[in-house]
Amino acid sequence: MLGLRQAIATRGRTISPELRQVATFGVIGVVATATHAAAALLANHQLGLKPIVANFVGYLCAVSVSYFGNARLTFGRRAMHGPQILRFILVSLAGLALSQALTFTCTELLHLPFKIALIPVVTLVPIFSFVLSKIYAFADPAARRGKA
Repeated sequence: MLGLRQAIATRGRTISPELRQVATFGVIGVVATATHAAAALLANHQLGLKPIVANFVGYLCAVSVSYFGNARLTFGRRAMHGPQILRFILVSLAGLALSQALTFTCTELLHLPFKIALIPVVTLVPIFSFVLSKIYAFADPAARRGKA
């Protein structure tokens, strides 16, 4: 984690912890999102899966990238902490529900191509996920107990 902090330093000064957290979440999010989109498109185009199923495949591929990257690098938490994993799963499932709703709406109701349907998925879901991850899944345990 120290190497990441040094990499985000600017002119000998480090950026604020909040900005570093957002930037790190963004980098991990880009990697997880790219994993999601690539796997979903591959599942759709190469395996012939329907968009809603292909999107779920993409989600499954991206979720571990997101959890381990954000636990360790973004929020500085142990990656295998039981209650934290459960909170992350809830946040992740909420993100999946939003992702699936967007995919269904775009492809089935609006009849848009799947690759166009992925645009709101890869823009709105990461924002939604960051907010819930910060305030719930990876929140400081003392802050969750009201002892910030």
